[in-house]
Amino acid sequence: MACIGLFYGSSGGNTKYVGQLIQKNFGENNVDLIDVGSAQPEQMDNYERLILGVSTYGLGSLQDDWADFIWELDDVDLTGKTVALYGLGDQRDYPDSFQDAMFTLYEKVQELGGAVVGKWPNEGYNFEESAAVLDGHFVGLAIDHDRQPELTEHRVKQWVDQIRNAMLG
Repeated sequence: MACIGLFYGSSGGNTKYVGQLIQKNFGENNVDLIDVGSAQPEQMDNYERLILGVSTYGLGSLQDDWADFIWELDDVDLTGKTVALYGLGDQRDYPDSFQDAMFTLYEKVQELGGAVVGKWPNEGYNFEESAAVLDGHFVGLAIDHDRQPELTEHRVKQWVDQIRNAMLG
């Protein structure tokens, strides 16, 4: 078992793709990819370090698998666990709710006692509002693979470099 559990929900494939990029940048042996569509919440107990990936649907909604899975997390204790977040969203079509689903996960992780790492600057994006921006930074890595696919790999690499010590110990 790897030392990082990366739990993602992906309907169209982009969130899974970014998860695979994160895994590649950490080294495949360091990250287990787990689709929340077929996961059990107690699987999170196997990891001291977690990465959670979610996409924002429509006007701020969680991706479908996460919408079901998030309620199952109420029985998970994240106290003492290091958690990083990444989110996918569309800043052009949904500029008033860009990355809002990532903030929903952020709030849940906070509620369950997890220590969130990996905030990300909000420069280089064009959106109106985002619940996921606190003090000028996203609460995790923000990706718009639909509108800025040429930036995805570079952003992932920079973010992984930023959180590497916190996630690998």
